[in-house]
Amino acid sequence: MAKQWFKDSVVYQIYPMSFQDSNNDGIGDLTGIKQRLHYIQNLGADVIWLNPIYVSPNKDNGYDIADYKNINSNYGTMQDFEELLQQAHQLNLKIMMDLVVNHTSDQHEWFKESRTSQTNQYADYYIWKDPVNGHEPNNWLAAFGGSAWTYVPERKQYYLHIFAESQPDLNWENPEVREAVFDIERFWLNKGVDGFRMDVINLISKPDSLPDVPAPVTSGTTMDFVADGHRLNEFLQQMNDEVLSKYDTITVGEMPGATPDDAIKYTGLNSHELNMVFQFEHVALSPNPDVRIGKWHDEPVKLVELKQSLNRWQTSLDGKGWNSLYWNNHDQPRAVSRFGNDSKEFRDVSAKMLATTLHMLQGTPYIYEGEELGMTNGHFTKLAQYEDIESLNFYDELVNQKHLVTSETMLKYLANLSRDNARTPMQWNTEVNAGFSTATPWYAPNNNYPEINAQKSLSDKSSVFYHYKKLIALRHDSEVIRYGNFEPIDCDDDQVYAYRRHYEGQTILVLSNFTDKTISRDYQQLNADELLINNYTDDQGKTLRPYESKVYLFKK
Repeated sequence: MAKQWFKDSVVYQIYPMSFQDSNNDGIGDLTGIKQRLHYIQNLGADVIWLNPIYVSPNKDNGYDIADYKNINSNYGTMQDFEELLQQAHQLNLKIMMDLVVNHTSDQHEWFKESRTSQTNQYADYYIWKDPVNGHEPNNWLAAFGGSAWTYVPERKQYYLHIFAESQPDLNWENPEVREAVFDIERFWLNKGVDGFRMDVINLISKPDSLPDVPAPVTSGTTMDFVADGHRLNEFLQQMNDEVLSKYDTITVGEMPGATPDDAIKYTGLNSHELNMVFQFEHVALSPNPDVRIGKWHDEPVKLVELKQSLNRWQTSLDGKGWNSLYWNNHDQPRAVSRFGNDSKEFRDVSAKMLATTLHMLQGTPYIYEGEELGMTNGHFTKLAQYEDIESLNFYDELVNQKHLVTSETMLKYLANLSRDNARTPMQWNTEVNAGFSTATPWYAPNNNYPEINAQKSLSDKSSVFYHYKKLIALRHDSEVIRYGNFEPIDCDDDQVYAYRRHYEGQTILVLSNFTDKTISRDYQQLNADELLINNYTDDQGKTLRPYESKVYLFKK
């Protein structure tokens, strides 16, 4: 297997708005990130992925970009960014930018011009369609609720927005749009950034003639219908040929609805497009049985289904592509709350178990800020506690407009899955606002910050933080962890996730108990040469205590 630096790396994701406020305005900023670089270096990560820091009206927390070549003043200046980049590189930390080019903000100059007439310079930068019988051009629904079309009287046409009304989709069929995007990429790569995470990049090629989505029509079926269009390979290959291949980059494409075959097509080891994809399969498990309600539910994920998903990606991409490995990010609830157990009794051990399970797989691991502390969901109980546009829109649609669920039920769904769970401020210490800011934060910290914070974790060698640190060090030191082939074990076991990795005569055995019960399994672990890591202070061999996870090494 070819050894490329992104395969040897661990990525630490920063949501700038919530990471560290340095000027006490309640909003995280670039100088705050700069102040915490040594913390990330101490953890052992190699790459920092920054969520969008560009000029934006923040209707979708930065994923609605109004100017791709300037820094949002809430976060600082271009000089602040350049200093951050320089200091990160001095610490051997790479910087990966978030690139959002399926859509822009409706405040971008391109769109403000485009909406004025059908004949201006930017008229075809977006997807405009005439009304059909006085209504929307088709039945597509937006990912954040409602129609995917908005009418503009000046043009007497509708524009497409797969997400919010304030996020019009770019027209990638227009070669001028593609060249404008490539120019943006060159701008940042020439500054020295090390790559891009590309937001919903598999939506950029829309179906010919934009036909109706077959029933039942939901926001989810619309996105799946739009995804992986017939020109996506062409567009990504052109991007690689004209820009990415000229630099030594890490690239990951967020691709909702992608299958392993899709990933191989766009990121395969023999392709010339991207390095890896973010797929959604394992974080989209247990959808609501009522398709009209979509992803919203409060059911726990079934382990057998979780293993089926992760195993399929591991075996399908083995030797053909490269996986991104993640439990959570800025769009997903906290991992320990969703896949583990965030009770006081089991939070610590189950957070370590999840970390071990993921970091021993083949691929590049991604750690979302606070995950290394075992940060939990917010456990909000009131609608007023939510800020996220997706959560608020769907509450209004499902409760107030369509009356599909009660307010009480929807609040349970939001408590389980809302993106706001991941966006509470980073918990640094026990001081006011968790040490994030002395001013009132843009979003209230999780109430449990006095118990869960970086200061406390760094002072306790048995903390979740040091478990992550050890996992990263093991990956850096071990080729079997980085490159080993994947072998699933007992796929129908609904209590234990077990698998092996093999490389050049060495094998590791990974055992993770996903329950709060003590159980027993025998995979010849007593014959191992070494116990590499576990999340209890001793090893009881065949016994697996609640949420116990351990990794054994078998040498030649």
